[in-house]
Amino acid sequence: MEQKFKIEGMSCGHCVLAVEKSLNQLNLIKKKVKIGSAKVKYDPDKVSELDIKSKIEEAGYNVVE
Repeated sequence: MEQKFKIEGMSCGHCVLAVEKSLNQLNLIKKKVKIGSAKVKYDPDKVSELDIKSKIEEAGYNVVE
């Protein structure tokens, strides 16, 4: 499954690295993080959408619905 998340509060490369580092803790197939968004490919049997949102929020940013 591939999904894009809109993220509030990101403004620089450090923000991107913080989100990437947090997402690295999950068993993702692929991820691409840019300022303001993350595009994630994952196996829904191993990782849930809630897991991904939680990791982004743990990094200090808000996921926008």
